[in-house]
Amino acid sequence: MSHNTFGHLFRVTTWGESHGPALGCVIDGCPPRIPLHEADIQPWLDRRRPGQSKFTTQRAEPDQVRILSGTFEGLTTGTPIALMIENVDARSKDYGDIAQKFRPGHADLTYDLKYGIRDWRGGGRSSARETAARVAAGAVARKVLGPGVTIRGALVQMGPHGLDRGRWDWDEVARNPFFCPDPAAAAQWEEFLAGVRKQGSSCGAVIEVVAEGAPPGLGAPIYAKLDADLAAALMGINAVKGVEIGDGFAAASLSGEANADEMRMLNDGTIRFDSNHAGGVLGGISTGQPIVARFAVKPTSSILAPRHTVDRAGHDTEIATKGRHDPCVGIRAVPVGEAMMACVLADHLLRHRAQNPDAPATARLPRPGMALPARSE
Repeated sequence: MSHNTFGHLFRVTTWGESHGPALGCVIDGCPPRIPLHEADIQPWLDRRRPGQSKFTTQRAEPDQVRILSGTFEGLTTGTPIALMIENVDARSKDYGDIAQKFRPGHADLTYDLKYGIRDWRGGGRSSARETAARVAAGAVARKVLGPGVTIRGALVQMGPHGLDRGRWDWDEVARNPFFCPDPAAAAQWEEFLAGVRKQGSSCGAVIEVVAEGAPPGLGAPIYAKLDADLAAALMGINAVKGVEIGDGFAAASLSGEANADEMRMLNDGTIRFDSNHAGGVLGGISTGQPIVARFAVKPTSSILAPRHTVDRAGHDTEIATKGRHDPCVGIRAVPVGEAMMACVLADHLLRHRAQNPDAPATARLPRPGMALPARSE
């Protein structure tokens, strides 16, 4: 069992290691005749690319993507799409001192226990470098979803510091190095993270991803719940330790009246929700409202501060990780979260069309104006 593939109809297999010659993905199930060029993928990779500010790793990777298969004359052919990103600035020597030691909080120990071998160069397969391939796949998924679906992510908490949702401005996300929609919070985070970085430490973060324009009907009631697949996809991102949909854990403190997303019928036959505590998913199926998910990223495990650990020989020792690392890996997780949302929605959209090709694209009753069936007591 390889466990390097996710999705059902829109299937993504990622490959490669942090310090290998290249990494990438193979996308199977993409419909044919969709316009696709490397220029459609590169802007999304550029948002995730390292070294763009002093608050991310200074590893200088251009992350230039190449399409190796699956397109002809600028259109997808329906065959597997292979994407490759070369590694050009790996410095494996930075990790020589930890080749026989296990970094606390990292996957070093569990990889060794499972496989009996591990690539200690930057974490190998467990490195967040692997997520570049997911972002590339997410760019293709956005093409499948079409221009009517908008997926945006933002950092909503850094360490213990949140933001003021009253100042939320999506345009601000592109104006600061933190993908933060609140300019005042971004200024506070800059001072906070500078202190963390100076200490050789790290901090965690919370990211929120919102998909608007997704049709109702995506997902299934039991074993293919849209929110369950979203949670699995987001939890599969490196360093993620928690996921919530809609109000998530905060819903536990609400009353039934407060939590209910009341509905009203509009004159055009569509249904309007007065709130969105459910995060756009009810019973595992999308409602047509914005789909909202948040995930928590733990502090970067690679830090300069010495920590107690053990080595492969079974001796107690200390470890301090050198090299180039993100003081807050959650920053560059924003475009990764967007990509995983896109991949899950594209997969569910293809599944939905296959089962129910005539389903409405908006929250509309089967026949506009038709009364709902009477409820039996």
